[in-house]
Amino acid sequence: MASRIPVKGLDVDEETRCRHYHSEIDRIAIKFYCCGQYYACFACHQATGCGKPKVWPAGSFDQKAVLCGGCGHELSVTEYLQCQSTCPNCAASFNPGCSLHKHLYFA
Repeated sequence: MASRIPVKGLDVDEETRCRHYHSEIDRIAIKFYCCGQYYACFACHQATGCGKPKVWPAGSFDQKAVLCGGCGHELSVTEYLQCQSTCPNCAASFNPGCSLHKHLYFA
């Protein structure tokens, strides 16, 4: 991974894949609003995080909160929600199925 930003979780690889999500296109990490730390996924945060998960409030969607595991580019919540599952910096594909879990991360 091009980023030096640490990503926490279980069995996290260089492109932010983890024990829970490890397909080729599982390459984003989410900065959790509650603790300000990047985790590979919600389950990783549940297992090793602060224990107090909070979603990003709508008023903070301009904040950098998503990390591309392909190039290390940080996206704001808004950029991520509008990127159509493709990194705007390196064009790496993100898993479109992640949108099914956005309620775990964003208000």
